[in-house]
Amino acid sequence: MRLVLQRVTEASVEIDGQIVGQIGPGLLVFLGVGKGDSEHDALFLADRVLGLRIFEDSAGKMNLSVKDVQGEILVISQFTLYGNTQKGRRPSFDAAAPPDQARVLYELFLQELRRSGLKIESGIFGARMKVSLINDGPVTFILESEPVAQ
Repeated sequence: MRLVLQRVTEASVEIDGQIVGQIGPGLLVFLGVGKGDSEHDALFLADRVLGLRIFEDSAGKMNLSVKDVQGEILVISQFTLYGNTQKGRRPSFDAAAPPDQARVLYELFLQELRRSGLKIESGIFGARMKVSLINDGPVTFILESEPVAQ
Protein backbone atom coordinates (compact mmCIF):
# COMPACT_ATOMS: atom_id res chain seq x y z
CA MET A 1 0.00 0.00 0.00
CA ARG A 2 1.08 3.51 -0.63
CA LEU A 3 -0.19 6.80 0.72
CA VAL A 4 0.43 10.50 0.52
CA LEU A 5 -0.12 12.21 3.85
CA GLN A 6 -0.50 15.97 4.22
CA ARG A 7 -0.75 17.97 7.42
CA VAL A 8 -3.67 20.34 6.90
CA THR A 9 -5.51 23.12 8.67
CA GLU A 10 -8.65 21.99 6.85
CA ALA A 11 -9.73 19.67 4.05
CA SER A 12 -12.93 18.50 2.40
CA VAL A 13 -14.13 16.16 -0.31
CA GLU A 14 -17.06 16.85 -2.61
CA ILE A 15 -19.02 14.49 -4.85
CA ASP A 16 -21.63 15.76 -7.29
CA GLY A 17 -21.67 19.17 -5.59
CA GLN A 18 -22.17 17.76 -2.08
CA ILE A 19 -19.53 17.75 0.65
CA VAL A 20 -19.28 14.15 1.89
CA GLY A 21 -16.29 14.57 4.21
CA GLN A 22 -14.77 17.57 5.96
CA ILE A 23 -12.12 18.05 8.66
CA GLY A 24 -10.39 20.79 10.57
CA PRO A 25 -6.73 20.59 11.64
CA GLY A 26 -5.24 17.16 11.08
CA LEU A 27 -4.25 14.91 8.20
CA LEU A 28 -5.39 14.38 4.65
CA VAL A 29 -4.51 10.88 3.43
CA PHE A 30 -4.59 9.75 -0.21
CA LEU A 31 -4.49 5.93 -0.09
CA GLY A 32 -3.57 3.57 -2.93
CA VAL A 33 -3.78 -0.22 -2.79
CA GLY A 34 -1.41 -2.32 -4.89
CA LYS A 35 -1.61 -5.87 -6.16
CA GLY A 36 -0.42 -8.24 -3.45
CA ASP A 37 -1.26 -5.90 -0.58
CA SER A 38 -2.76 -7.55 2.50
CA GLU A 39 -4.55 -6.82 5.74
CA HIS A 40 -1.13 -6.56 7.37
CA ASP A 41 -0.28 -3.63 5.05
CA ALA A 42 -3.51 -1.79 5.92
CA LEU A 43 -2.99 -2.24 9.67
CA PHE A 44 0.70 -1.27 9.45
CA LEU A 45 -0.04 1.97 7.59
CA ALA A 46 -2.96 2.91 9.84
CA ASP A 47 -0.64 2.57 12.83
CA ARG A 48 2.03 4.67 11.09
CA VAL A 49 -0.46 7.43 10.25
CA LEU A 50 -1.73 7.58 13.82
CA GLY A 51 1.74 7.55 15.37
CA LEU A 52 3.83 9.62 12.97
CA ARG A 53 5.15 12.65 14.85
CA ILE A 54 4.67 15.48 12.37
CA PHE A 55 2.89 18.09 14.49
CA GLU A 56 4.85 20.75 16.34
CA ASP A 57 5.33 20.73 20.10
CA SER A 58 5.71 23.86 22.25
CA ALA A 59 9.34 24.15 21.11
CA GLY A 60 8.33 24.18 17.44
CA LYS A 61 9.75 20.70 16.75
CA MET A 62 7.84 17.98 14.91
CA ASN A 63 7.34 15.83 17.96
CA LEU A 64 3.59 15.16 18.24
CA SER A 65 1.30 12.70 16.46
CA VAL A 66 -2.23 13.31 15.20
CA LYS A 67 -3.39 11.37 18.26
CA ASP A 68 -1.38 13.65 20.57
CA VAL A 69 -3.01 16.78 19.11
CA GLN A 70 -6.46 15.16 18.77
CA GLY A 71 -6.40 16.02 15.06
CA GLU A 72 -8.89 14.86 12.46
CA ILE A 73 -8.23 12.64 9.43
CA LEU A 74 -9.76 12.65 5.95
CA VAL A 75 -9.01 9.57 3.81
CA ILE A 76 -9.40 9.51 0.02
CA SER A 77 -8.97 6.37 -2.09
CA GLN A 78 -6.58 7.01 -4.98
CA PHE A 79 -5.55 4.18 -7.29
CA THR A 80 -3.47 6.61 -9.36
CA LEU A 81 -0.76 6.37 -6.68
CA TYR A 82 0.11 3.11 -8.45
CA GLY A 83 0.34 4.72 -11.87
CA ASN A 84 3.53 3.90 -13.77
CA THR A 85 4.70 6.73 -16.04
CA GLN A 86 8.07 5.28 -17.05
CA LYS A 87 7.05 4.36 -20.62
CA GLY A 88 4.92 6.18 -23.13
CA ARG A 89 2.64 9.07 -22.37
CA ARG A 90 -0.27 7.24 -20.78
CA PRO A 91 0.12 5.92 -17.23
CA SER A 92 -0.22 2.19 -16.68
CA PHE A 93 -2.17 1.07 -13.64
CA ASP A 94 -1.18 -2.60 -13.79
CA ALA A 95 0.30 -2.44 -10.28
CA ALA A 96 -2.96 -1.21 -8.71
CA ALA A 97 -5.13 -3.79 -6.95
CA PRO A 98 -8.45 -4.75 -8.54
CA PRO A 99 -11.31 -2.62 -7.15
CA ASP A 100 -12.88 -5.43 -5.08
CA GLN A 101 -9.60 -6.16 -3.27
CA ALA A 102 -8.72 -2.47 -2.91
CA ARG A 103 -12.13 -1.62 -1.41
CA VAL A 104 -11.74 -4.26 1.33
CA LEU A 105 -8.30 -2.99 2.35
CA TYR A 106 -9.40 0.67 2.12
CA GLU A 107 -12.32 -0.10 4.46
CA LEU A 108 -10.02 -2.00 6.85
CA PHE A 109 -7.64 0.98 6.92
CA LEU A 110 -10.55 3.30 7.78
CA GLN A 111 -11.86 0.90 10.43
CA GLU A 112 -8.45 0.77 12.10
CA LEU A 113 -8.17 4.59 12.12
CA ARG A 114 -11.65 4.87 13.64
CA ARG A 115 -10.57 2.67 16.55
CA SER A 116 -8.38 5.61 17.65
CA GLY A 117 -11.43 7.64 18.68
CA LEU A 118 -10.40 10.55 16.44
CA LYS A 119 -12.78 12.11 13.94
CA ILE A 120 -12.25 10.15 10.71
CA GLU A 121 -13.94 11.22 7.47
CA SER A 122 -13.65 9.73 4.00
CA GLY A 123 -14.59 10.08 0.40
CA ILE A 124 -16.51 7.37 -1.44
CA PHE A 125 -14.44 4.54 -2.86
CA GLY A 126 -14.31 4.67 -6.65
CA ALA A 127 -16.23 7.95 -6.96
CA ARG A 128 -15.05 10.97 -8.90
CA MET A 129 -14.19 13.44 -6.14
CA LYS A 130 -13.07 17.03 -5.75
CA VAL A 131 -10.69 17.44 -2.82
CA SER A 132 -9.92 20.82 -1.24
CA LEU A 133 -7.22 21.40 1.32
CA ILE A 134 -5.01 23.92 3.00
CA ASN A 135 -1.63 22.28 3.55
CA ASP A 136 -0.06 23.32 6.85
CA GLY A 137 3.67 23.90 6.50
CA PRO A 138 3.60 22.62 3.81
CA VAL A 139 4.12 19.17 5.31
CA THR A 140 3.74 16.19 2.95
CA PHE A 141 5.04 12.62 3.28
CA ILE A 142 4.85 9.47 1.19
CA LEU A 143 4.49 6.24 3.17
CA GLU A 144 4.58 2.68 1.88
CA SER A 145 3.86 -0.56 3.64
CA GLU A 146 6.99 -2.15 2.21
CA PRO A 147 10.33 -0.55 3.07
CA VAL A 148 11.69 1.64 0.27
CA ALA A 149 15.39 1.31 -0.61
CA GLN A 150 17.24 4.56 0.11
